[in-house]
Amino acid sequence: MRLPRPEQGYFKHLLILAIPMMLQNLITFAVGFADNIMVGTLGEVAISGVYIGNQVQTLIQTIVIGVDSAMLILAAQYWGARDTGSIKKLLVIALRIALGFALVLTLAVFIAPRFVIRLFSQDDAVVVEAMGYLKYVRWTYLLFAASQILLTGMRSVEKVRIGMYASFISLGVNVVLNYIFIFGKFGAPAMGAAGAALATLISRLVEFGIAFGYVMFADTRLGFRIKDLPYTSKNLWKDFFRYGAPVIAGWVVWGINTAFQGAVVGSMGPNVTAAVSIYSNCFSMSGVILSGISGAAGIITGQLVGAGEVEKVKNHARIIQLVLLGVGLFGCLVINLIKGWFIGLFNVSGETVTIARQILTSFSFLFIGTCVQGHALGSTVKPGGDTKFVFINDTIFVFGFVIPMAILCRYVWNLAPWIVFTVLRSDEVLKWPVAFIKINSFNWIKNLTRTAEETA
Repeated sequence: MRLPRPEQGYFKHLLILAIPMMLQNLITFAVGFADNIMVGTLGEVAISGVYIGNQVQTLIQTIVIGVDSAMLILAAQYWGARDTGSIKKLLVIALRIALGFALVLTLAVFIAPRFVIRLFSQDDAVVVEAMGYLKYVRWTYLLFAASQILLTGMRSVEKVRIGMYASFISLGVNVVLNYIFIFGKFGAPAMGAAGAALATLISRLVEFGIAFGYVMFADTRLGFRIKDLPYTSKNLWKDFFRYGAPVIAGWVVWGINTAFQGAVVGSMGPNVTAAVSIYSNCFSMSGVILSGISGAAGIITGQLVGAGEVEKVKNHARIIQLVLLGVGLFGCLVINLIKGWFIGLFNVSGETVTIARQILTSFSFLFIGTCVQGHALGSTVKPGGDTKFVFINDTIFVFGFVIPMAILCRYVWNLAPWIVFTVLRSDEVLKWPVAFIKINSFNWIKNLTRTAEETA
């Protein structure tokens, strides 16, 4: 890979897109972190209950992210061609799919909540905590799906600040209500983990109200309105499933892998579950900058491909690989420096602290692989038009290595929790050489747009 030369204004454009996304990611992380810090004062069982209760949310989040990623890949290319009419129709398609998935999982949790929770933990005390948490948080699934798709529609046309503002306001609501409902302040009952879920529900309502109100009544760049909701395009439906289905399927594979991780972790007891919950917060924190940069890079990739700027796409891909490698190395260093302080924020036993330190040490090095393969592929190959490769690559490594080896390590060899964790995340490093070869082959650059007549 020869050293790239960024064009004048390249990094300015990247940062203009990335910084609001980073701030939105930071605020989103802070919402969940506030939950976990306050619940963390209640001990391992409460932490584990919230972690288990959030597994369905993680699955829904994975599917919705898959849908909005599929939409963004196509929409960014249409934005490169300045075809807003097609972007509106893609937004309607994504809304229908995401809300359909969210509705199915919401009904499942309402019909058989205890069955769903016991898929992840058999500990009776943890199940009780998780049931109280799920009672309120299950109402948020549809709100989350709608908000995310609407805000992604704005991202596709480079209106990235509204997502930041919506997240900032919902954070304020969430933190204040967490304090009131978890600890029983200002006359409210002390609800513990269930109080964190109620606060999350109300903050999701606020976030949805802002997203819906802005997109439907205030935005002028895309100009999407309620009257556009009935309209789609037969050709765009075909394109969404042709190019978007592998993206969604890839996120489903990731979701299955995450759910499997949750089940394995839950089987090792409250101490390990609490330690992995601490890691989950650190993982979310580490993704604040990473997701902002890769998200902005993906938008630029799609725009350049849609505009037919092939040489600029190649130069951009080379630059972003170096940027993400730098983020990975910096993140590894920071995680190792702060892990002791970070774990100390939670009220957990000495055994949990030891497990958490081991897991965070392992994660710090795996994080480099996350940057240089996962996010590099996500910011170049997928938005560049090759939507099948990442799905195939992930499927082979997850089902061909990660899950079988994790089963052996946990249930046959009964290895230490940090080793099981490392195996569960090992694909982040194993896929690195494959990703490097694929990105620098540049055979993924494909213009997926149609003419306005074809998308009518």
